[in-house]
Amino acid sequence: MTLNKSLMNRLMMMVAVCCGLCVPVVAQEWAKARLEKSPRHMEWVKVKQGAREINCFVAFPEVKTKATAVVVIHEIFGLSDWVRGVADQLAEAGYVAIAPDLLSGAAPGGGGTAELGSGDAVRKAVSALNPEQVTADLNAVTDYVMALPASNGKVVVGGFCWGGGQSFRFAANNKKVKAAFPFYGSGPDDASAIARISAPVYGFYAGNDERINGTIPKSTELMKQATKVYEPVTYEGAGHGFMRAGEAPDASAANKKAREDAWKRWLGILKKIQG
Repeated sequence: MTLNKSLMNRLMMMVAVCCGLCVPVVAQEWAKARLEKSPRHMEWVKVKQGAREINCFVAFPEVKTKATAVVVIHEIFGLSDWVRGVADQLAEAGYVAIAPDLLSGAAPGGGGTAELGSGDAVRKAVSALNPEQVTADLNAVTDYVMALPASNGKVVVGGFCWGGGQSFRFAANNKKVKAAFPFYGSGPDDASAIARISAPVYGFYAGNDERINGTIPKSTELMKQATKVYEPVTYEGAGHGFMRAGEAPDASAANKKAREDAWKRWLGILKKIQG
């Protein structure tokens, strides 16, 4: 019996736990194919952080002037083709984008996401990451991308799912960040951490994601008490992970619209920061 490609892809679907929420994850051939067609310059670099080396994917814009840099923090699925595709799309919009593999060194032999292989192994490794190491890695990546000749010295951070929570958290740990963009990730619930945030935080949330949305009132309260800028927007009808799901060939209408609206909002804010 011969299976067509569509049916084979369906059979390859698996259920993954993303920050404690079950969401369907499919093979990302479409993301890889789009990336391979990109005309922009992309490269892999290793950023030093003490004795560690963080494997990073960098995408450069085709512009005449120096550009704002965006640190892209991956989901609990690690540095996937889709995350690299987000970096390329940010470069297409005119920004230097760097996506670090925060699992660098977590695999046997010193590898990262790709070498860990299975989805379960990747999710388990991401969940076990030491928060202090994550902060140190992101600090090193931020310093690296800010110093690139193509960078204008401004840097922002954005992340998805697990990375969304980390982008909110990183805003409390690095004052060089000009803005944080958490996508369906919860914020710190510690008032002292919130007090350290100096950059505005722009949240992107799915209407059908109460596990994360239930944390928004607390974040709103803490940010307001600390007189910090926090602007959450919820995209009704969308599910957790809509930025990835909304880009897939089989995207639902709600996820596709949420992804398009969120992308437009993100680029609009980035343009104001770019100046």
